[in-house]
Amino acid sequence: MAWCCACVVAVYSVGRVPKRWPIILIVWWGFSSTCGSVVVVFDLLHRFEFVKIPKFLPKPNIVDFASLPLCLLLCFNAVRKNTDTAEIMSDTTKPLLDNQLDKNSDPFSSAGIWSHLTFRWLNPLFEKGHHDKLQPEDVPPIPRSETADEASSLLEESLRKQKAQITSLPKAILNAIGTPLAINAVFAGVNTIASYVGPLLITSFVNFLSSKDENIKWHHGMILALIFFAAKTVESLSQRQWYFGAHRIGIRVRAALMALIYKKSLSIKYGGTSSGKIINYINVDVERIGDFCWYFHGIWLLPVQVIFALVILYKNLGAAPSVAAFFTTIFVMISNTPLANMQEKFHTKIMEAKDSRIKATSETLKSMRVLKLHSWESTFMKKLLQLRETERGRLKKYLYTSSAVAFLFWASPTLVSVVTFGVCVVLGTPLTSGTVLSALATFRILQEPIYNLPELISMIAQTKVSIDRVQNFVMEEDQKRLLHYHNPSTSGVAIEVEPGEFAWQNRDAKRPTIKITEKLKITKGSKVAVCGSVGSGKTSLLCSILGEIPRISGPSIKTYGSKAFVPQSAWIQTGTIRDNVLFGKEMNRDFYESVVEACALNHDIEMWADGDLCVVGERGLNLSGGQKQRIQMARALYSNSEIYLLDDPFSAKCLMQLLHKKTVVYVTHQLEFLDSSDLVLVMKDGRIVEVGKYQDLISNPNGELIRQMEAHSKSLNQVNPRKCITSPKSYHQAKQIEVNQVKFVDLSRSSRVPERSLHEETESGRVKWHVYVRHTSAYRGALVPIILLCQILFQMLQMASNYWIAWGSEKDDRVTKEHLIEIFALLSGGSSIFILGRAILLSTIAIETAQRLFLGMITSVFRAPLSFFDSTPSSRILNRSSTDQSIVDTDIPYRLAGLAFALIQLLSIVVLMSQVAWQIFFLFLIAYYITTARELARMVPIQQAPILHHFSESIAGAPIIRSFNQEERFWKLNVNLIDEYSRVAFYNSGTMEWLCVRINFLFNLVFFLLLVILVSLPRSAIDPSLAGLAATYGLNLNVLQAWVIWNLCNVENKMISVERILQFTGIPSEAPLIIEDCRPEPEWPLNGRIEVENIHVQYNPALPTVLKGITCTFPAKKKIGVVGRTGSGKSTLIQALFRVVEPSEGRIMIDGIDISKIGLQDLRSRLSIIPQDPVLFQGTLRTNLDPLQEHSDQEIWEVLHKCHFAENVKQDERLLDGPARVLLQRRRILVLDEATASVDTATDNLIQKTIREETNGCTVITVAHRIPTVVDNDLVLVLGEGKIIEYDSPARLLGDSNSAFSSLVMEF
Repeated sequence: MAWCCACVVAVYSVGRVPKRWPIILIVWWGFSSTCGSVVVVFDLLHRFEFVKIPKFLPKPNIVDFASLPLCLLLCFNAVRKNTDTAEIMSDTTKPLLDNQLDKNSDPFSSAGIWSHLTFRWLNPLFEKGHHDKLQPEDVPPIPRSETADEASSLLEESLRKQKAQITSLPKAILNAIGTPLAINAVFAGVNTIASYVGPLLITSFVNFLSSKDENIKWHHGMILALIFFAAKTVESLSQRQWYFGAHRIGIRVRAALMALIYKKSLSIKYGGTSSGKIINYINVDVERIGDFCWYFHGIWLLPVQVIFALVILYKNLGAAPSVAAFFTTIFVMISNTPLANMQEKFHTKIMEAKDSRIKATSETLKSMRVLKLHSWESTFMKKLLQLRETERGRLKKYLYTSSAVAFLFWASPTLVSVVTFGVCVVLGTPLTSGTVLSALATFRILQEPIYNLPELISMIAQTKVSIDRVQNFVMEEDQKRLLHYHNPSTSGVAIEVEPGEFAWQNRDAKRPTIKITEKLKITKGSKVAVCGSVGSGKTSLLCSILGEIPRISGPSIKTYGSKAFVPQSAWIQTGTIRDNVLFGKEMNRDFYESVVEACALNHDIEMWADGDLCVVGERGLNLSGGQKQRIQMARALYSNSEIYLLDDPFSAKCLMQLLHKKTVVYVTHQLEFLDSSDLVLVMKDGRIVEVGKYQDLISNPNGELIRQMEAHSKSLNQVNPRKCITSPKSYHQAKQIEVNQVKFVDLSRSSRVPERSLHEETESGRVKWHVYVRHTSAYRGALVPIILLCQILFQMLQMASNYWIAWGSEKDDRVTKEHLIEIFALLSGGSSIFILGRAILLSTIAIETAQRLFLGMITSVFRAPLSFFDSTPSSRILNRSSTDQSIVDTDIPYRLAGLAFALIQLLSIVVLMSQVAWQIFFLFLIAYYITTARELARMVPIQQAPILHHFSESIAGAPIIRSFNQEERFWKLNVNLIDEYSRVAFYNSGTMEWLCVRINFLFNLVFFLLLVILVSLPRSAIDPSLAGLAATYGLNLNVLQAWVIWNLCNVENKMISVERILQFTGIPSEAPLIIEDCRPEPEWPLNGRIEVENIHVQYNPALPTVLKGITCTFPAKKKIGVVGRTGSGKSTLIQALFRVVEPSEGRIMIDGIDISKIGLQDLRSRLSIIPQDPVLFQGTLRTNLDPLQEHSDQEIWEVLHKCHFAENVKQDERLLDGPARVLLQRRRILVLDEATASVDTATDNLIQKTIREETNGCTVITVAHRIPTVVDNDLVLVLGEGKIIEYDSPARLLGDSNSAFSSLVMEF
């Protein structure tokens, strides 16, 4: 009657909206489940003579047994909270939003109880993946709890709740994931309990098979078989929920930590943590902390598992053997402790070495253009290989320590079983076939906690290292930020500067970078110019206004209003030109066009195929320096801020027009800008030495400004001695030469980046066999069969020892107990020796294979042409060099070996059980599964790369992001990228559980059928020992098959890392570095005569020709200037000279040698270049100037003195570093690529004078940015549209008023 009423209430409740079961129904289901469970459990325990049924309990019937699973299912469904928003919508609104819900609702949250248990909610994804190649957009969204926004909010809330003095990141993480972790613990506990039912009942089953008593009924054995099946099913389902739940928690933790690290990195000031280190935090440390969630429950499960095992042993063998087993287990576990400590130590050192390598790799990749042009790439590659060698040495120690741990794992059940049975023999404890097999099954389960202990200790050690690193980074005290004052200043003041001192963190605090001695107020709308020589502190002054330099004394500089900052080194985001200009603001078409025109960006946009929707790549690759500056100037103007801080802007037009009502503080080396300012600050040695109006300052004949003006006048006199003063207007025109009259497309600097550079190419279909072959090719594959043979012999000896002791225990008169134990110990010990050999050989293969793959990739990358680096974001190479290489170093060899070992074990059990019919369906399931899982696994690293790219890009542009107050927008973008990564990781882990649930059920069914057959056969037809052994191994079947499946899927998923590394081993390389048959003389070139004969150059067969039949001769020991507007082919000509791009027709001869016939190293090492973009490497000044260690300290000091090297090292000093390098090299041919465009006039004069004096007798080719640079040259080459317009001496060209060169000079 009660059930009938419950059915009526349930049917009525189904139609209600929202769906919620009535409380009366939930209570009834709970009561029924509890009562049914108690009755059934007591009845089963009574049948096996464990307990007596209390009198007050009724005897269960067949209905109670049948209805119990249903009751439990209903009860579980009742308490589960339904989080799906679709279910609480009314019938009237739901159909209208069906399409939207399909895209925006996740199938996991809307799935029912049965769907959760069997992972049916993944079926639509498998269906899609089976028919078509899965794309990222096909993967549904993740539940809200796994999103980065939600996860990071919870973690930050947990951190805030902690006491300010003691902030612990591990505690905060535990608080944030407490609820899901507790639910996960329930599944882990249920799984552990269910796994011990088999060993508990195996004695009863073997006794049933051995019994000759005819009174024992057939159904007694069938009930045992059913209990085995039910326990294995509960174990399988709970394990799948446990593992999937752990992966979910891991995804949540990863998302939260990534978001937290990003927020921290965005707040780090200049001189903070390097991007290479932060990438390692994301790539390695956060991944490891996320992975630890999978191991977390092992901490408390381990003692529980040991206790359960001891209870079963006590029941079967008695107290003394159980105590012996316990102490032996403890001994084995303690033996692991020193090994685990060693592992932690070695792992910490590996991480330190990896940090150094990744940092060096990151720096090298960003400087690759300079390295190639100087022919230094081989030297820098050797440095990387040395760092890798250090890492490899530590990796060897780590892997061989792991071999010892693996040996202890496999030897531990042997040792425990030998000691336990030995104690039984000594004490005379009776051993039967049933008790022996039950003990062996228990030892096998006990093997898991013993094995898990070293892995757990190792994982705890690794995670502790990682969590400490992340905590130190996240928790380190923020430098005091500048307070932003957005309230309008009543006094009309925009910037208020109080006396104070500011110093970089890595500088000597006793000598501040900036020292302000007097109070200064900058009124709204005023234009303030900051001038001074190189290293005087101009940029540092701007940074102190922005709050980017730590303040060591005095109050902060106050700013009233929004700010925009334009740095000297342009920071360009990956994306479209329009995105870079808008920088997160809404499009206002009229204002946008006026900004683009004011910055002279409209001419660039007109020449690009896609206009302002043209995509620029990483760091604005393939944009000229001028284009980068114009884009970032436009970004600042479009922000419509109240205060503008400009560090050496290119254009003064902006100042005159769009910024006439704004407050502008601008650093300039060009003294013509000073006249248009309201206030001039003259800097010297980090101090403001003069403040005042321009006219007042120039009236002081002894002032610092007058000294600088004299140097500037000297520069202008070189162009026209009759003119001592040039009007600001003519200067502004000169600065616009490059931008205002753009007519031709410079394909060498085309902003168009191939789409493939933004969207990573991937393989499709299964991982090819050649990938596996390449991975196992170490020592020509000779060790692979030896390792497999070791595993086969180990398995045979293990099974033989188990059968021997079961057979010998069945009857007392078969063999003496002493002999029984001796043979058992001998067989077991022999198996352990093979395991030790297998572990050592495996580590040897792992080390060699990882090194081969690393060498192949790094060699290929360093030999790649510069076009590869222009079209490939460095984050993509770094991802392979860090994440993928880590997987190859420590993961893949053990995954491959684990798969082979598990398969051998599984096949041996299958042979033992003699079952053959069910493998076909098993293979079909894997084939159906792998198509979807493989593509999801490929998506995981691909979705991770944009996070790393966004991280490194944001760190590089952090001061700009902060000055524009764009932290929130960049945070949201980062959160979206993390969610994209979490999405594929979530469904990737779900697909594996989907497969395991089905395979588990299949194997459990096979095991159940085996037991039914054993129960059904006549007693005389079976050997109880063999049957019991089959049942004992069958207990382990689902664990073993899960291991096989997990390794099978993981191997293919992890082999994608090898596949990705191999992608970068086949990059088309440049011409050979050295051609032995065609090596020039050591003194070549003696004269430096360059003959260009009918050169045609195109960057790609699909693109137009850039240089169109250029023929000219650069005489030896002459100075030649190359001028022309943007797109004329200046850069392309220089690239052809260095063979960065090979001509499609024609040739270049240097001193009679065709440069295309010799090796690149022989060519580039004989030429010198000062490139447009300055580069400094981490290290000493000496290693920067002389990486090849070819010169003495005295030579270096002489060169530094000649270059007038300042004390500070920043942008300007990086420019001076270029001239110092080439003067040190003393080559016959020197190329200056707009080398001093951004230094002050006085310093420019000094550098030009030094170069003139020191390069007498050299051929000097100057790509001109400033007209004075080439006026005193011997010849000037004027290019236009890839052809020669004029080529003659400057005097003759200036003599012709109609010449193109004359028009350029007149504009100056």
